[in-house]
Amino acid sequence: MQTERLGAIPLFAGLSPNELEAVCAVAGELEVAAGDTVIVEGDFGHALFAVESGTADVIADGTTVSTVGPGDIVGEIAVLASGRRTASVVATSPLRLISIFKRDVWALERQSPEAATRLRELLEEHTRPIAS
Repeated sequence: MQTERLGAIPLFAGLSPNELEAVCAVAGELEVAAGDTVIVEGDFGHALFAVESGTADVIADGTTVSTVGPGDIVGEIAVLASGRRTASVVATSPLRLISIFKRDVWALERQSPEAATRLRELLEEHTRPIAS
């Protein structure tokens, strides 16, 4: 993984070169065809994904709740909090994803503390109750 690609994802933009290298060292790549399911609601979550290109629908309880695209992160709730996937993610176009496995996310606490802090903040944002 090249640091430029990872640094283009807003969550990782502006990390120090050392922290960006630490994230790159554990990041993988995944290409998904349109129509394929990336994440299945209810499954155990072993990785989170940053969308590098393409789009996908986020579906909870059979209802599309949002659409994600370049720069968005999916799968972090299961990896950082609940263990189980809270929604499915289905590609609506070909997707290029950057993946980080759960064990590596926890290792980032030591190797890239700023990235780990940003992931925790994202988790809080995505799990905050919606005001009615």
